[in-house]
Amino acid sequence: MELAQDKINLIEKLIKTNRKFINNEDLYEDFFNETCKRSLPIISTITSDSTLEVYLKKVATTSILNVLKDSGRLRRTHDSYVNTREVPIETTSEPYSNVYSEMKVEYEPIDFDNGPEDIAIKNEALTFIVNSIQKIDEEEPEKRYYELYNLRYKEGRTQAEIAEELELSQSEVSKRLFKLMQKIKSSLND
Repeated sequence: MELAQDKINLIEKLIKTNRKFINNEDLYEDFFNETCKRSLPIISTITSDSTLEVYLKKVATTSILNVLKDSGRLRRTHDSYVNTREVPIETTSEPYSNVYSEMKVEYEPIDFDNGPEDIAIKNEALTFIVNSIQKIDEEEPEKRYYELYNLRYKEGRTQAEIAEELELSQSEVSKRLFKLMQKIKSSLND
């Protein structure tokens, strides 16, 4: 799959405006290739230009950090990343202190399942679903679809509990939930 020129231009702009790009211009091709590699599988599924830009900005930032770490120009500290070209020299009260030999190094585990790309996509999907439910509810307010959705999926109530609260039969709750899911699926395909 090849990227359209507008997407290539957007990726280039996002890389060049990233603050980590400054003084690392020689790694531009690596930044670009890593960003493309990470975004290519998902980029065609995003239809909103603003969502695409947010998504690509997160991917570009992650890609730049990875390239800088791999090239030895950046290292992770407990709180942030430190440029290895500008490592601050800490002074101690005693010369040649062995304070560093006593330090314990801890690494934070990386959660690959919830990277910036995944989070952006999940947020876009959830926003779309909630907006769809609100629209469906406005079209048929007597069906109380939004209230059904909240009770079932946000509060985790059973169909029997929902039926009791809304004074409906359990079969009616089941039918409405099924119909709601069909309508959401239909709006996803539009």
